[in-house]
Amino acid sequence: MHYEWDFGFLWQYRGLIGIGIAYTVGFTLLTSVLGFLAGAVIALGRIAGRPWMAAPLVALMEVFRCTPVLVQLVWIYYALPVLVGVELSPAAAAVITLSLYGGAFYAEIIRGGIRGVEPGQWDAGRALGMTRAKLMRSVVLPQALRRMVPPLVNQTILQLKNTSLVSTLAVPDLLYQGQLITSATYRPLEVYTMVAVVYFAILLPLTQLARLLETRPSRVAA
Repeated sequence: MHYEWDFGFLWQYRGLIGIGIAYTVGFTLLTSVLGFLAGAVIALGRIAGRPWMAAPLVALMEVFRCTPVLVQLVWIYYALPVLVGVELSPAAAAVITLSLYGGAFYAEIIRGGIRGVEPGQWDAGRALGMTRAKLMRSVVLPQALRRMVPPLVNQTILQLKNTSLVSTLAVPDLLYQGQLITSATYRPLEVYTMVAVVYFAILLPLTQLARLLETRPSRVAA
C-alpha cells in the first residue's frame, strides 16, 4: 500500500498547535514547581522524625507512587468532587494530580539529597550553636540541592511526558489538539508524527542536560 505523505495542511492549524504547545509547557512548569514544593513539605516532614507527621505523608506519597497517573486523573476529576462536594474543572484536576504525583517522587529525591549530606556537617553546625532551621537553611540544603539537580531534571522530564495524559480530560494540550486536527482532516499519520516530533524537540535538550549533569557529578556536588 502506497501512502502519500502531506504535512502542508498542518500550517492552517498552527494556531491550535501553538495553543497545545503552550498548554503542555505551561502544565509542565506549573506542576513541576508545585510538585517540588509538595515534595519539599513531604521530605522535611519525614525528616522531622515525628511519627504523627511522617505517617500520613508517607501514606500519601505511596498512594501516588504506586498507582497509575491516568487512574489518579480520572479519580480526582470524577470521584473527588463527589467526596468533597466541590466541582473541579479539567485543568484544576490535572494540575492537582500531576503536582501530587510529581511531589511523591520529588520528595524522595529531596529526602535522599538531605540524607546524603555528611553527618559531620550537621555536627559542625550544632557545634557552632546553629538552630536546626538555620543549619538546614545555611549548611545542609545548599549542599543537598547541588546533589539533587540531575534527578530533579529527570523527574521534570517525566512531568512533561505525563502531561500528554491530561488530554483524557479534554484539557487542550498538544495531544488533545492533535486529536481535534485528526478528527477534522482524517490524516492521523501526519498529525501524530507532528505531535511526536514536537515532543521530541522539547524533550531532547532536557534529556541532554540531564545526561550532562549525571556524567559530571563532581562539579554538581562541588
